[in-house]
Amino acid sequence: MQLLFWHGMNLRPTTHSMAKIFIVLLTILSLAHPAHAQGGPPFITDDPGTPGNKHWEINFGWIADQNRASAAYQVPDGDFNYGLGDRLQLKYELPIAIEQTIAQPATNSQPAVPGHVIGGMGESLLGIKWRFYEHRATDNSWFRGRWGTGLLDVIHPPPPKVEKPGEAAAEPLDPNLGISTYPQIFLDHPTRAVPRGLVAPGPNFFLPIEYNFRVGPILVNGDFGYSFGNHAVPQQWQRGLIVGHQFSDATEVYLELHDIQDANRIHTVQGVGNFATGYPKQRETTIGIGGRQAMNKAKTLNLLLMGARSFQATSVNNSQPTWVAYVGFQVLLGPK
Repeated sequence: MQLLFWHGMNLRPTTHSMAKIFIVLLTILSLAHPAHAQGGPPFITDDPGTPGNKHWEINFGWIADQNRASAAYQVPDGDFNYGLGDRLQLKYELPIAIEQTIAQPATNSQPAVPGHVIGGMGESLLGIKWRFYEHRATDNSWFRGRWGTGLLDVIHPPPPKVEKPGEAAAEPLDPNLGISTYPQIFLDHPTRAVPRGLVAPGPNFFLPIEYNFRVGPILVNGDFGYSFGNHAVPQQWQRGLIVGHQFSDATEVYLELHDIQDANRIHTVQGVGNFATGYPKQRETTIGIGGRQAMNKAKTLNLLLMGARSFQATSVNNSQPTWVAYVGFQVLLGPK
């Protein structure tokens, strides 16, 4: 999702503590019936799914991320996605951003920090997702799944299957394994957003891999990727995992674990405001729950909800989030 929004913080979860959380989540969800796990809004973790040929997926989200020292809001975040063929997705995202510095009293080692709030246009995000592999239950082998050619499928689509007279068309099975890549670039606008400290300096390039698969009754959706940063933005590793259940055609609920970790440290005087650099490597680790609820019979208008927080101790120094939230709605448009 929005790298400009999900900043890395610095407490490091232990492998043992994360393993225990994963075991608990998987045990709970193993009691549910299988479902098709989906990432993307309202979650930070993304998935290999695309809107479908000539279909639009438009998400409007009101997003908040607060820690002990600062808070970031997007009110709203406009996320526009278009399906080019069945395996490609074009993306453009633009938020109205608000950055808040929370007032801090003076201590023996630090002077008092005054509170203030600034707002304006955030960064533009441009991306293209390509689901280059998928496996369905009808495929003979996991190693002989369907490798997509992406744009070639759009230029030269396969001929439609001709059904015999009186024979009903078979419903295509959802893939039980999908893998995609989703290169994204964040660009500044010719405004004063960077000098004012509203957004981080750009451009910034992010390259992730998304996957989803099923192990018995357990459905897993995850991603991992690397943000290449720039002279004023640290490079970062990002990874996420969601597991969940679709209670009906209209209701989905998922649990999410997500982690962002700086890969390097930027020298001082390279950033501004809440994006100032020169601090130790940062890390943000969150656990959350969220889902989607269809608001109409055609399921083209969906309510999006998610809440999360760090499962590490929070303080002014480590900036682990005290809470993260996403509230919004999703509009699906296109031919039937």
